[in-house]
Amino acid sequence: MTTANKITIVRILLIPVFVMLAVYYGDSVGRGERDEWLRLAAILVFLTAAVSDGLDGYVARHYNQRSKLGTILDPIADKGLLLAGLLTLTFSDWGHHFPLWFPVLVITRDVVIVAGSFGLHYLNGEVRVRPRWTGKVATVLQMIALGWVMLQLRVVSPAWPVALAGLFTFISGAGYILDGIRQLQHHEHARPTEQTEVIDTLRDGKRV
Repeated sequence: MTTANKITIVRILLIPVFVMLAVYYGDSVGRGERDEWLRLAAILVFLTAAVSDGLDGYVARHYNQRSKLGTILDPIADKGLLLAGLLTLTFSDWGHHFPLWFPVLVITRDVVIVAGSFGLHYLNGEVRVRPRWTGKVATVLQMIALGWVMLQLRVVSPAWPVALAGLFTFISGAGYILDGIRQLQHHEHARPTEQTEVIDTLRDGKRV
């Protein structure tokens, strides 16, 4: 249990705290009695969890605390915080809320990537997941959309950052799917060559 992993665990424990504060604030909005301290507390908890993402990574690299447990916990904490924010601000009224298609799109993309990775590993014996810039941009835009709703910015309607985040989420998901199809096709093309080499080797053995 390294220091980096302890920070990650704290980040995971902050997720239900954020959800509780966000839901209570939404209830106060529904009653017509906005408890702004709940909104500010929810934002503070969310920011603390988000900042700790960079902190545990820095500690793991700087103090050589990389571990197998960390590689499992870190993505769970990242996705857990993001999805908790998306779902909470979809079903809780903060004055603005996400349309239902937005969290459905984000969750569907992640499920397809995970299921596709398992499927490729089963069929090919290996899978190579290459990080894409569109995926990183999609994650950043999703966080911006979350911040836009939580901070209740009025400069531009939240529909614009949400639409942009949804567009890049779809593009990045399509890119991963196409990459998986290419890997599967490459494996299928390689198999006949491998079989030919085995047959040739057996024939050579018989001749000897």
